[in-house]
Amino acid sequence: MKNRIEMGLDFKVDKLTNSIENVKSGDSFPTEISLLTNAELKGLTKKNGWQFNWASELKAPAREVYKLTISNNPNIIQGVVSLEVKSDHVHMHLIESAPFNIGKNKTYLGVPGNLVAFVCKVSFQRGGEGYVSFIAKTKLIKHYIKSLGAVQFGGNNMMITTEAALKLTNKYF
Repeated sequence: MKNRIEMGLDFKVDKLTNSIENVKSGDSFPTEISLLTNAELKGLTKKNGWQFNWASELKAPAREVYKLTISNNPNIIQGVVSLEVKSDHVHMHLIESAPFNIGKNKTYLGVPGNLVAFVCKVSFQRGGEGYVSFIAKTKLIKHYIKSLGAVQFGGNNMMITTEAALKLTNKYF
């Protein structure tokens, strides 16, 4: 596998909700997070409005790729996250909301927050004490500090600590 260039994440946390929330009605919907399968990749293409190459993420041996769906509606993917479990934390490589959950006409709020909270939960479960690292785009560093409680630790490197991870996981799980 050729070397990958780690780029900064470029997601906006629109709202921290208890699950995901319909923008128009304000109704809240319980969610489920499960592993993304090869069969589901055909819908996650640039042609369908997705920005990242999720097939490449799924092929990377050390990475785990998860999808967020509404409970009882597993065929519509609301968002996707790629992570790697390290010895003392979890690194979040990519995160993306479904095209219909981006911009001013989005359908649901809370997708990115839900996915990040899940990554924190994985970190707790796998011995990382909730610690999650990721690389941020420069323009979003302050946003991640404010919305996620992340801290900057050199350049564009960000870390969610145990305390912030607890707040996120308690909100969603």
